[in-house]
Formats: sequence, C-alpha cells, structure tokens
Amino acid sequence: MKKALLLIVFVVVGLSANAQEFKPFKVGLGLGYAIPADGGGGIAVYLEPGYRISDVFLLNLRLESAAMAKVVGDQEASVSASGSYTLNGQYYLSNNDFRPFVGLGAGLFSNATVSVSVDVDGVGTVSADFDPSSSIGFYPRIGFDYGHFNFIFDYNLIPATDEVEFNGTTIDLGDDKIKNSYMTIKMGVSIGGGRN
Repeated sequence: MKKALLLIVFVVVGLSANAQEFKPFKVGLGLGYAIPADGGGGIAVYLEPGYRISDVFLLNLRLESAAMAKVVGDQEASVSASGSYTLNGQYYLSNNDFRPFVGLGAGLFSNATVSVSVDVDGVGTVSADFDPSSSIGFYPRIGFDYGHFNFIFDYNLIPATDEVEFNGTTIDLGDDKIKNSYMTIKMGVSIGGGRN
C-alpha cells in the first residue's frame, strides 16, 4: 500500500514538474444566471481556486452560492440560497489563447430553506417553510478560457426532495417533490494561471 501511494505521489509530481507553459495556480471568480430544473431563475456567484497538474488538466475546488426563485408543482416557491462545496477536473482541448474545456465535478450541495404552499390530503393547502438539507451531487461542465476571462456552463444534478418535516410531521410531497437540480451559465475572471 505504501509503495502504491509513493508511486502515485511520484507520478503527480513528475507530471507537474514538466516544463509547463501555464502557471500552476489559478483562482477563478465570477457570477452568472442560475436556472432551476422546474423553472424560475436567479443569480449564482462562485470562487474556484485551482491547481494545474499539467497544461491540459486543472483541478479546482468550487465554492458556489445560487439564490433562486423555484417552481414546485403549480406553486411558486422562494429559496434563500443553495450552496455547493465541490471538487472538479477540467480537461483543456487546446493550448491556444482560446482554450475550450470539458470537465466533471462532484461534492456536497446544501439546499436552503424553501417557502411553499402545497396541497396535503385531508389537510388542504399548507404554507410551510421547509428546513435546509444537504446531499451529494455531481455536474458535467463545458466552457472556455480566453486570457484571464472565463465562461462556464454547469448542470448540477442533485437528488430531489420527496418528503419534508412540518410541525413534527413528515409530509410526502408526491408529485410536488422539490427538484433541486439546476444549471448555471457563468462568466468570470482568473487571477493567476496565465502563460509563464
């Protein structure tokens, strides 16, 4: 086991020790538009510190917050914010000034409190604030870097919420389950990570 771990360390160090055309450390930050799976919209802000293992592969830590108004069933719902703490990898398709990339990420998504009115059998319409929850999700991404400018499209796949706690009672939402997935279209800038 120790030999395998040592081999992995040597491979990573060897890849990063090669003469790289681009600086290894990069921090991306920016904002964009968030679109929930059921409709609605909002704003997203992100911070992505990253490290280039090679000129074509970048490993990022993504910290993102998205404040959105969502639709749940036929009802309009409000969400204060959804946050994510994820790790992603980006593979660059060229080393020109215009650098398109594809990537994949996964991590923890925190779904904020939702206020919504739902029809509950035997009770009627109930207006409630549902407590925050967390789940593991993942996202494919595409985009490009142009100099220190970034454009990123992520589709965040997060499990839906099918039941909630309200006044000590568990309510099954049935067809009105809360879809937590959302996509973001973001623009930002990078500090560092340019050509050596």
